[in-house]
Amino acid sequence: MTTNTAASAAPAPAGSREAELQALLGPERVILGQDIAPALRSDFMGQDIGSAEAYFKVQSTEEVQKLVRYAADHDLPITIRGAGTNLVGSTIPHGGIIIDLSAMNKILELDEANRTILVEPGVLLCDLQAYVEERGLFYPPDPAEKNATIGGNISTNAGGMRAVKYGVTRDFVLGLEVVTAKGEVVTLGSKCLKDATGLNLKQLLIGSEGTLGVITKCLLRLITKPEATAHALVGFTSLREAITAVNDLHAANLAPTAIEFVEKKVIAIGEDFLHKQFPLPQSTAYLIVTFDGKASELPAKLNQCREVLAQKHQIEFLDLNDPQVANTVWTVRAALAKAVQASGIWEPVDTVVPLNEIANFVDFLGELSKQHGIRILAFGHAGDGNVHLCILKDELPLGQWPQTLQQILSALYRRVYQLHGKIAAEHGIGRHKRLYFLQEVNETELSLMRSVKYALDPQGLFNPHSGYTL
Repeated sequence: MTTNTAASAAPAPAGSREAELQALLGPERVILGQDIAPALRSDFMGQDIGSAEAYFKVQSTEEVQKLVRYAADHDLPITIRGAGTNLVGSTIPHGGIIIDLSAMNKILELDEANRTILVEPGVLLCDLQAYVEERGLFYPPDPAEKNATIGGNISTNAGGMRAVKYGVTRDFVLGLEVVTAKGEVVTLGSKCLKDATGLNLKQLLIGSEGTLGVITKCLLRLITKPEATAHALVGFTSLREAITAVNDLHAANLAPTAIEFVEKKVIAIGEDFLHKQFPLPQSTAYLIVTFDGKASELPAKLNQCREVLAQKHQIEFLDLNDPQVANTVWTVRAALAKAVQASGIWEPVDTVVPLNEIANFVDFLGELSKQHGIRILAFGHAGDGNVHLCILKDELPLGQWPQTLQQILSALYRRVYQLHGKIAAEHGIGRHKRLYFLQEVNETELSLMRSVKYALDPQGLFNPHSGYTL
């Protein structure tokens, strides 16, 4: 992640394109060309660096309008970014201008009567969650990267661990203010929970990865904060056994808030990175099960969870009622991606398959790993089929890495489609998955997507080289 601070620049020569760009918001509010820091021309991974004529850190809807109108008049591509936590290259520019929304970070209105909150897109997820929970309210979407912006979450339809019970970001967005490709402002949606008034254009923007417009305000739905939360760590003899057990939890109608799966060999990386000891060290794989609700009801939920799983599986069960132990479990789980990143070159992968295919997909990954001699670590949200992968280069010669990685990604994404899954659950397509998406997507479906793009952005200004775009 980066600090997106525009440094003051010397005035450009009068009459030049650079001078025009500086005049839009003032020289102190724009960075030009090669002066734009590489981190501002990339995503969280920082492996691919794009190029842009100018970077703007905007502070209002009106400034966004001004920039979009200028870009439209001069046929300049527009790349939209927030906190820079994207993992699939959606924030990597290919010429044109960068509009950074991270400074539009105000909480504008909390409407407790209607249980809604209106925020600017640069508000961080962690700040939003803290703000509403201090007031007894709750925003359920819970992606792992808490320093991502709400605008970014909406643009990728981020999910997170609590999706199994509450749904994803899409389910909590009631309305959006959007700057269109013509520089016009449109408000989509409302505070009403029901709306069958025409086409639901708001839903088109959610998950569109900045390809259809610029989100400048976000109206979100809130619920009452659960009274308490309880967690359990369940150890299994194999990952297949752990994943199979997820269906037993669903069948028992326990309504867990989250069900995470992870293998011991993956946990070991987090242990080494943090110098912490994970509980139940004799187990080969784990489920981390979470419940929320009334405090008086949660002990019975945990007992029922233990009983249901013990009926069919050989398990170790640990009620995480000790705050220190619970903190160790979640700290190690949360640090897995950072631990892998610290180990060297790697590729993050985000996929989703039907619940009954998770075990088959993970088995396939084991075979693929052996075939290429590359470690493929799997963990994720077992309750909703979202499988996260880390593909590690390890000792493979750097010159062989790109070709080997492409072979692995082509094979695993093809398998995802064969299992009737999708190659992006919550990270989006961006630039990094574009090739594999285009290889597998139905041509009619792709044509319809591009028709929508043309209708809303006929010049192809917004993020034109990302995802499904031409």
